[in-house]
Amino acid sequence: QVMLVGSGGGLVQAGGSLRLSCAASGRSFSSYAMGWFRRAPGKEREVVAVIGWQSSNTYYTDSVKGRFIISRDNANNTVYLQMNNLKPEDTAVYSCAAHPVFNNIIRGAGDYWGQGTQVTVSS
Repeated sequence: QVMLVGSGGGLVQAGGSLRLSCAASGRSFSSYAMGWFRRAPGKEREVVAVIGWQSSNTYYTDSVKGRFIISRDNANNTVYLQMNNLKPEDTAVYSCAAHPVFNNIIRGAGDYWGQGTQVTVSS
């Protein structure tokens, strides 16, 4: 069992930055690939970024490449999403997820999910 707690959302103007955090507890965090997802109003959930258990593998959806950075601190059981140059279309509820297989998170799978944190970007 892995428990995930997301935080760091808020209201920011376009062009601003936010850093989301997802703190994990329970079974070995370092053995899981971690991902950030988002769900905008009226839209389906989409994967935003994924990081492998050793941080050597990362994935970003096209719309956030060059603006978002996913990272992890295995010593502190935390994964981060640094979001820069935010746009109004980034407005969504962001959630973190854990899965043993990197490619499965990219496909939308998650064995464990954190509660969502709201990110609102004003124009």
